[in-house]
Amino acid sequence: MSKPMHHTPMLDQLESGPWPSFITGIKRLAKDEGKPYQDMMIDLLGQLEHSYETRKGYWKGGTVGVIGYGGGVIPRFSEVASKFPASKEFHTLRIQPPAGMHYTTQIIRQLCDIWEKYGSGLIAFHGQSGDIMFQGTTSENVQAAFDAMNEIGFDLGGAGPAVRTGMSCVGSARCEHSCANEQKIHRLMVNNFLDDMHRPALPYKFKFKVSGCPNDCMNAIERADMAIIGTWRDDIKVNQAEVQAYVGKKGRKYVIDNVISRCPTHALSLNDDSTLTVDNRNCVRCMHCINVMTKALDVGDDKGVTILMGGKRTLKIGDLMGTVVIPFMKLETQEDYDRLKEIAESTINFFAENALEHERTGEMIERIGLVNFLEAIGLEVDPNMVSEPRQSSYVRMDGWDEEAAKWFARKAEEKTAKAA
Repeated sequence: MSKPMHHTPMLDQLESGPWPSFITGIKRLAKDEGKPYQDMMIDLLGQLEHSYETRKGYWKGGTVGVIGYGGGVIPRFSEVASKFPASKEFHTLRIQPPAGMHYTTQIIRQLCDIWEKYGSGLIAFHGQSGDIMFQGTTSENVQAAFDAMNEIGFDLGGAGPAVRTGMSCVGSARCEHSCANEQKIHRLMVNNFLDDMHRPALPYKFKFKVSGCPNDCMNAIERADMAIIGTWRDDIKVNQAEVQAYVGKKGRKYVIDNVISRCPTHALSLNDDSTLTVDNRNCVRCMHCINVMTKALDVGDDKGVTILMGGKRTLKIGDLMGTVVIPFMKLETQEDYDRLKEIAESTINFFAENALEHERTGEMIERIGLVNFLEAIGLEVDPNMVSEPRQSSYVRMDGWDEEAAKWFARKAEEKTAKAA
């Protein structure tokens, strides 16, 4: 016979609103008669209610892992185990998802069956690092659960001061805006840095995320230490017949209010004959017009990626958006992918050797300066990286013209070499 349910009036309140509540899911698991995790979930509800009453968390860390790995398991031991013994251990396994998060129903059922046998039945698709979060198991079952998942082809992800699993969008499988092979990039990074995921040895975590177009569905720019964003460098493709059809359907006022005037750089203009003119030199690839007028507008044909470094959420110096370090890079040949891998390796190696403890890449760049960072990883400074001119007017300007001429000459040589 199962344990009696705890009295949980404060948790019950969380189910009273209009939105679905995680409490409902946990209660359902707690009512699964005969399941090995039932008592664990009953006491989990009791401990959570106790935390709400006392306004204090009672989970502490520790050391739990699988043979040969240094990370991937999040240990949670209860400090109130005497009151709630069935939930005294509630460890989480981080499991790497397929790139682009493509699953078959058969695989999902297998994963669920494994977690019902060895864990709590509570699963989150997906965590901030991209992993499938298998939440709630005992120290005794950690190894057995991992072995069962490994048997069907899954591996632990990153945790702690390590390279994290990474995320990639569904990409060209379902999105016509895709400008890069997101899954290939993702797998390249995972395979290359697998040892850095399994055996944490960095000052702090390092995340990479891949979005196939500037919509950035993975939120890579604001969340990833290395963000790889698909983009294009030629003109937006315009189907004028579809533009006219859209204007005829929605009306000129609607198109002007919702498309033309919302272009951040005023690069769009609607002509008298209801055709569209695009000032591509001033287009910043915000994707708004393409998202609204999907049939009429599309991304260009000269596709590649933009690479940004240093995005993160609040830590020491607040939120940081990624800084563009490579405005455009083609990814067509194996040499292109090797170059991408080299940039990632140089960045992680420099981060490992020069970042302070508990410091993210973006904070390191702020501390040492972007110029020093770019020099360290072997990238040239580009004038497009200048966010604002120097505020001091007392600057020697003699020699600037010569330096600018050198820069333009170097770019012309690169263009000639590529054409050859």
